[in-house]
Amino acid sequence: MNGLTFVDVCSGAGGLALGLEQAGFEPRLLLDEDQDACGTLSANRPHWNVLRTDLLDFDPSEHPDTYDVDLLAAGLPRVKSSATVGRPESDIEVRLLEATVYLVHAIRPRALLIENVPGLAQAAEYQEFRDFAHAELSHLGYEFSWFVVNAVDFGVPQNRRQGVLVAVEAAVAASFRPPAPTVREAMTVGEALAESMASRGWPDAARWAARADQPAPTLVGGSKNRGGADLGPTGAKRKWATMGVNGHTLGDTVPDADFEWDPERGRDHMVKITVQQAALLQGFPADWEVTGRKTARYRQVGHATPPPVGKALGLAVAEALEADPALSAAG
Repeated sequence: MNGLTFVDVCSGAGGLALGLEQAGFEPRLLLDEDQDACGTLSANRPHWNVLRTDLLDFDPSEHPDTYDVDLLAAGLPRVKSSATVGRPESDIEVRLLEATVYLVHAIRPRALLIENVPGLAQAAEYQEFRDFAHAELSHLGYEFSWFVVNAVDFGVPQNRRQGVLVAVEAAVAASFRPPAPTVREAMTVGEALAESMASRGWPDAARWAARADQPAPTLVGGSKNRGGADLGPTGAKRKWATMGVNGHTLGDTVPDADFEWDPERGRDHMVKITVQQAALLQGFPADWEVTGRKTARYRQVGHATPPPVGKALGLAVAEALEADPALSAAG
């Protein structure tokens, strides 16, 4: 699989773009409105063409290299439930979904990939968007697949369900299949973080890892408008506590040799996950650098598409695109 190209919008920390790169795609352009996110992308892939701009302001005519790419990819900010739709902060997420669909008209990719909340693929409350996407794109010759994936099925040590839209040209639509799981057994938090927890000589790292014997709950990046960084809502914090982790905050460093781990004594005696460890729980490689201050870094990580999921989706799209008889004849 060589020579496939993509444009990635709302790129964030680069999880989806990294996965697509691993699947054999080459980016023509990545864009995000956040300065720290753009810094993360450039720090890890200096050769990537990164543009800092709001998707709602993006004019592809000023970037002709975005035309006729194989794939338009978008790991968009999570749309809210019907209980919050109508609030000012929720309108922007719907507008970004719509802007991505409209962008297809301009750049005419051979495939579209949108990743968002699980309900986007199947819940009745999102039927209006599914109808909108179909109305806008079906007459251009795209056929649709809506499905849900869980990151834990692709080697990510986290239960993270994601709703996915893949729209491909009708000529190859019959060849597209949603990705099948790549692992039989879920990776646990302990397996993923044991080495980093022991890196400063903490003697209880192995004992802790044995207790952290399950995948993580979904990491939540949170909003720029609300609070600091933690590991998610109340239910997630309770789940973390069963693993001896204080989910109410993030750590600056992993435990040192003197740390006394005794979860029965309360939060102060539980370990804290660092931003770097959160990135490992999202399936980022250990050397992936996330730029910015701690809370901004965690938000990038928490909002990201896990790269192994991006890779699996990319391979599935690539397999369909390479089934194109025209490409086969050209090769």
